[in-house]
Amino acid sequence: MKKCKIEVIKTTWDEELAKEYGVTCKCPAHKVGEVFYADFAKPEGFCDEAWKAIYQYVFALCHMDDKTLLYGDWIQTPGVSINCCNDGIRPVVFKITRLDEEAENLFPKEEKQ
Repeated sequence: MKKCKIEVIKTTWDEELAKEYGVTCKCPAHKVGEVFYADFAKPEGFCDEAWKAIYQYVFALCHMDDKTLLYGDWIQTPGVSINCCNDGIRPVVFKITRLDEEAENLFPKEEKQ
């Protein structure tokens, strides 16, 4: 299993919906330029709701190879996924990149005696 790099590449704001529903600020959790590293678990300081929206893509990139993942009609760059949180008024866009670095083994094999 590989690690993934998660970059905040864009924060958006729907001013019309924000006014209509009383949302008063852009996303307070993430800013463009932030970088996180993940494998099987949510990185420290990462928004819980954003993690729920993107964790399946992180998991897929960490566990599957490029022959297994769908590219071409989805995204042209192997090992990369562009996803966002599900906040309809102020979604944050993330670039997830599979790294060559191996993730820590959650279940290390027992040493034989």
